[in-house]
Amino acid sequence: MMSGTASHGSGADAADGASPVGTHPGFATVDPPMPGANRPLRVGLCAGEASGDLLGAGLVQQLRARFPGAEFAGIGGAAMRASGVDTWHDASELAVMGLSEVLRHLPRLLSLRRGLRRRLLEWWPDVFVGIDAPDFNLGLERALKRRGVPTVHYVSPSVWAWREGRAAKIGRSADRVLCLFPMEPAIYARHGVDARFVGHPMADAMPLNPDRRRARAELGLDDGAPVLAVLPGSRLGEIERLGAIFLEAAGRVADRLPGLRVVVPAATPGCGEALRTLLAGMPAPPGVVHLLEGQAREAMTAADVVLLASGTATLEAMLAKRPMVVGYRIAPSTYRIVRALGLLKVDRYALPNVLAGTTIAPELMQDDCTPGRLADAVLAWFADPAAVAALEPVYRDLHLALRRDASASAADAVAGLMAPAP
Repeated sequence: MMSGTASHGSGADAADGASPVGTHPGFATVDPPMPGANRPLRVGLCAGEASGDLLGAGLVQQLRARFPGAEFAGIGGAAMRASGVDTWHDASELAVMGLSEVLRHLPRLLSLRRGLRRRLLEWWPDVFVGIDAPDFNLGLERALKRRGVPTVHYVSPSVWAWREGRAAKIGRSADRVLCLFPMEPAIYARHGVDARFVGHPMADAMPLNPDRRRARAELGLDDGAPVLAVLPGSRLGEIERLGAIFLEAAGRVADRLPGLRVVVPAATPGCGEALRTLLAGMPAPPGVVHLLEGQAREAMTAADVVLLASGTATLEAMLAKRPMVVGYRIAPSTYRIVRALGLLKVDRYALPNVLAGTTIAPELMQDDCTPGRLADAVLAWFADPAAVAALEPVYRDLHLALRRDASASAADAVAGLMAPAP
């Protein structure tokens, strides 16, 4: 969301008109209305994409159980509306990816944020929750916090991976940070920031014992066939960088593994078209290819092995209990800059490896992300059933560690900042 903007720095605060109560010449002093007999408790929220919308809906349902008369308003999608949030703007208005697209939409996004801030201050929530979308939400949270509104940031940016110093800046925006992963609160604690591990909602939603047979039946796959799931990314830029490499790797696996079935879930219609174009240009399709519209979770559950791009999908593959091979490439110039400036703080990138503290999924990054090396790593899993079986208890332990009833835990953490119900 708004990636590439500097919205949580001091410049963005100035652009947003953020200042202590009553000191900005363009805004009158707003006295916070008192909850109680005059009005119910109020919760402001802002989610900017489908995953954030689902998080917001789960949080609202749990908060409503604790505060039955509370009001909820802000930015959200269909799930948050269904949970009773008065959505002043739809989450899709924030859905901007990539530097060039962000720059093109930046004036509109900054205007939207200023308008949202003003409306929130007029409405005056008892707490504001920014859900993910840090480039949009952190600047908004900081402005509201300065005016006296308690603020929460739900979903920590990846401070464990790069630019740990951001934790202190996030603390200047949010009174409390809700973390999905257990290693994150300790990082914030080093910077004096109140951060709580609430668990990951995906771990709550996915079963401890996935039903592979059922997933194969739903996708029309032979129960006895070898199956490879290929997920080169959920954005067009990732398909452009990784699609041909991943599909060629799948082709090499198919050449050496008779009867292979390849399932390729497309995250969006645009990604589907890009993948069809790539497949049409290949000399021979890799195995029998099933290009799917969505259904990534079913594809991973049905597969014997998953070949996928680094990102949240690696967590989903882990929760599906499938062995995986992780690949990724970014622009060489960007990679050199990140390395030269020492911004990247980890040697492991895939979430299962980070959570386990050791490499349980092969990672092939940058120059190592080639069709040949990816294919060899995939074939190694197919050839070693004992190694696959040894993963099961590791995955299960990691799954249990993340399963904390995230929506309820998040609601408890948010409720702790709200005024007591009358």
